[in-house]
Amino acid sequence: MIKFLDLQKINAQYADELKQLAREVIDSGWYIHGTNVKEFEKSLASYLNCKHVVGVGNGLDALRIILKAYIEMGVIQEGDEVIVPANTYIATILAITDNKLVPVLVEPDINTYNIDISLIEERITPKTKAIMLVHLYGRACWSEDLEQIAKKYNLKVIEDNAQAIGAEYNGIKTGILGDAAGLSFYPGKNLGALGDGGAVSTNDDKLAEVVRALGNYGSKQKYINDYKGLNSRLDEIQAAFLNVKLKHLDAENQKRREIATAYCTNIKNDKIILPINHSSLNINQYKEHVWHLFVIRCKEREKLQEYLLKNGVQTLIHYPIAPHKQEAYKEFNNIKLPVTEKIHQEVLSLPISPVMDEQEVNRVVEIVNSFQ
Repeated sequence: MIKFLDLQKINAQYADELKQLAREVIDSGWYIHGTNVKEFEKSLASYLNCKHVVGVGNGLDALRIILKAYIEMGVIQEGDEVIVPANTYIATILAITDNKLVPVLVEPDINTYNIDISLIEERITPKTKAIMLVHLYGRACWSEDLEQIAKKYNLKVIEDNAQAIGAEYNGIKTGILGDAAGLSFYPGKNLGALGDGGAVSTNDDKLAEVVRALGNYGSKQKYINDYKGLNSRLDEIQAAFLNVKLKHLDAENQKRREIATAYCTNIKNDKIILPINHSSLNINQYKEHVWHLFVIRCKEREKLQEYLLKNGVQTLIHYPIAPHKQEAYKEFNNIKLPVTEKIHQEVLSLPISPVMDEQEVNRVVEIVNSFQ
């Protein structure tokens, strides 16, 4: 069986170093807000080329706390609107509604699966205070038009960078394109911990200060609480692990690009829609995509998934139900978002990871091509 994602094999590459670091943290007796977190925050800020990285408990918390910080700073008020892609994982929208803000769902571009930037301006109202972008599946979502829209209407741009760490737009890494970004270190991410973890990245000094306090019970100084905060902190063991894996991130992203190149070059089945047209593009050097997921579309998705599994290829669906069709958001269930709904009905994610070998990649291609 070709696993969708072999986390054991990925982490086995660094197992000896990770085990040694775990012992050192255990022996230190210091497990929260210690030297490992500080070192990781500094290393990641250097990697992203930004002023501040603040470790938090997970990727959802990163987005929640950014919005909560803007509310505390008076930039946003409860009831304000945040433009967000309709085609995303539900966490993006949960971060908005958890802060008693109103998500304004915008359809994606069918060719990129990211928000259709050309549709944003028509959805802006006097209540709009921010745009929350998602670099979905690992592909950077940005443009000069977006920058002009944000400037024209004085909107904050928040990046959901959970899936695209290491991706670039015109030489600038995702995570520092906007005003702030939330990152996730869920184990399956390109930079994955061995548990939950997340971070906020920003060049805004005040925002970073408030974010850090909010994740620590609203406290800058122990037992003195400036805000009604949360308990959301990256722990020492995960920070130590992430500092090791960060050193290998670019190489692992490049391996993902090579696999994507092989898929896009060799999958030739009229029933399959590939994630991007690379006929005139060397995606081996394409920095705007780090291929967290390799997502194809097929009108007979369930039949294809069953066929692949029968032939030893494990796949996943990202995501089977659109957020506006979830019971959690029943108030949105009657909204018609045909592009989003089409994507959720057709997408299927093929295996892609830095530990896949050439034989496995070729086997996936062979099975996909033989599907009838």
